[in-house]
Amino acid sequence: MAGAVDLAAVKARSEAAQRAAEAPAPAAGNYVVDVTEASFQAEVLDRSFQVPVLLDLWADWCQPCKQLSPVLEKLATAAAGAWILAKVDVDANPRISQALQVQSIPSVFAVIGGQVVPGFQGALPEAQVREFVDAVLQAAAQAGLTGPAPADGHQVETGGEASTTAEPVQPPEDPRFVAAEEALDAGDYPLAQQRYETILASEPANEDAKLALGQVRLLQRLESIDRGAAARADNAPDDVDAQLAAADLSIAANDVAGALDRLVTTVARASGDDRDRVRQRLLDFFELLGPDDPRVPAARRALARALF
Repeated sequence: MAGAVDLAAVKARSEAAQRAAEAPAPAAGNYVVDVTEASFQAEVLDRSFQVPVLLDLWADWCQPCKQLSPVLEKLATAAAGAWILAKVDVDANPRISQALQVQSIPSVFAVIGGQVVPGFQGALPEAQVREFVDAVLQAAAQAGLTGPAPADGHQVETGGEASTTAEPVQPPEDPRFVAAEEALDAGDYPLAQQRYETILASEPANEDAKLALGQVRLLQRLESIDRGAAARADNAPDDVDAQLAAADLSIAANDVAGALDRLVTTVARASGDDRDRVRQRLLDFFELLGPDDPRVPAARRALARALF
C-alpha cells in the first residue's frame, strides 16, 4: 500500500543512505567509536549504509562488560574497517538502551543498512564472538552495500575467514517476512495476515510485523468497500459502518487528518459496541501511522475527550 507510513520510511532510508554516501569513510585506525544519543544517527544508522556496525552496550559497573568489550575491540581493530564497533554507555545514554529494549548488559546488536539486527547478551568466549561477527558479515554479503576498502588494499580479518571490505553487503532478509511479502504480492491477504500474526506470536514487540499486519488488514477491508461509501457516510452520520468504510478510504487516499477527524466525531456520537468498534479502528490507525506521526498525539487527546 502506498500510504503515508511507507513513503515516510522510504524517504528516511533514502536520506540516511545519501548522508552516508556523502560522509567520509572512518579514518584509519578509528574503528572503535564511543557513541552518544546525539551522535547515534551519524555514527551508527548513517554509517551502517557504508559498513556493518556492531553496537556494544555497556556500563562501567558491569563486570561481564569488561570481559566482552576488549574482545570486540580487538576484533574490530583487526578487521580494519570491514565493520565498526560502536560503544554505548547505557548510564550516560539511557534513551538508546530504552529504544532497543535492552534487558541486560552487555548486549550486542548489529546494524546494517539502517536495520537493527538482535545479537546476543552476556560475555561470550572470543570464538563465539568471532562466529557472530562472521554470521553478520556473511548474512550481509548478498549485494547492495559496499564498504570502504582498507588503505593498503589487503585482506583484513573479519572475525573468522579473511575477506575484503570491498565485498558488497546488505541487510539479511528475514525468511518469515519474505514469505509474508510473497503472499501479499500475490494478493493472498489471508495468508499474509496469518504469516505476520505468526511472527507476532513469537515476537509481540516486532514493530515491522505490527505495521505490516495493519496494512494487510486495511487492504482486506478496502477490497470489499464500495467507493461510494464516503458519500453515504456524509449523508448518514449515525451509520457507523459507513463511517468506518469512509475512514478506510481516506487513509488509503493519504487523507490521514480526514480519517482521524471522522472517527473521533463518530466515536463521540456512538454508544455501546458501535463506540468500541470505532475506538478500536482509531487505535489501529494510530499503530499504522506510528508514534512519531505528529497527527497521532492530537488525535489521541481528542479520542480521550470524546470517550470521557
